[in-house]
Amino acid sequence: MTVTTIDTAPAAIPTGVARGRGGGGPAPTRIVVAYGFWIFILSDIVMFSALFAAYAVLSGNTAGGPSGRELFNLRNVFIETLCLLFSSYTCGLGMLSAERRQAGHFLIFAALTFGLGAAFLLIEISEFAGMVSRGAGPSRSAFLSSFFSLVGTHGAHVTAGLVWLVYMVGQVLAKGLRAAVLRRLACFSLFWHALDIVWIGVMTLVYLMGAP
Repeated sequence: MTVTTIDTAPAAIPTGVARGRGGGGPAPTRIVVAYGFWIFILSDIVMFSALFAAYAVLSGNTAGGPSGRELFNLRNVFIETLCLLFSSYTCGLGMLSAERRQAGHFLIFAALTFGLGAAFLLIEISEFAGMVSRGAGPSRSAFLSSFFSLVGTHGAHVTAGLVWLVYMVGQVLAKGLRAAVLRRLACFSLFWHALDIVWIGVMTLVYLMGAP
């Protein structure tokens, strides 16, 4: 009697074909970092959306106090916008230099980005100080409370971005443009560009629609 045996050993899997349902193992670090940071950016956008909605609802509630037409200086807003837009441009050039391993060029563009961001922040602080000195502080009316909340939160993000940029310059000087540093620089660049997008919304809703 002849017995036929069946070979149940698994067939060899060709090179380059992923095994199982996991797709060949964990995702690369750069993909995990990018995915996590996009979640952070989206959560930040949700927060700003709530602040935009609050301002849209409360912008007419001046309680007899000054309105945007009396307080806003569009010339200063124009200068602020130019500073932030150009800082986004220099930030992009700095990221390109970093990817090409041109550390010297990156440091130059990082300094320009910091200077333009700091100029934006100084103009905004000067605007806030001038409003408070005229009795138009955040406690004066619902309109001013929502204004300071929205614009001040954006300014706080710019401040955090400048601190982050200084830290990243220190990282480049200490460690060079290695892969981990480039990932962190990519996250910073994404954060800085997102601030530009939010500012365009602030400029349109708050200043252009609220001033003559």
